[in-house]
Amino acid sequence: MILNLNNREEFFDSDTLNISELMLIKKFSYPKIIVKVNDRFVEKEDFHSTYIKDGDKVIILHLLAGG
Repeated sequence: MILNLNNREEFFDSDTLNISELMLIKKFSYPKIIVKVNDRFVEKEDFHSTYIKDGDKVIILHLLAGG
């Protein structure tokens, strides 16, 4: 499967992935994360049930706090 992940084309050996699996593969373990798939926000409680398809555009951002 080929995805556009954070504006980069990336290849994954799996035909199906959900958001949680993708974050494990990419080692995204931040406590505050924003996820969009094809310009639609995905809630944290939906990470396990939201599946990504070949060609999808996925944005995963972690939020930082500072002053």
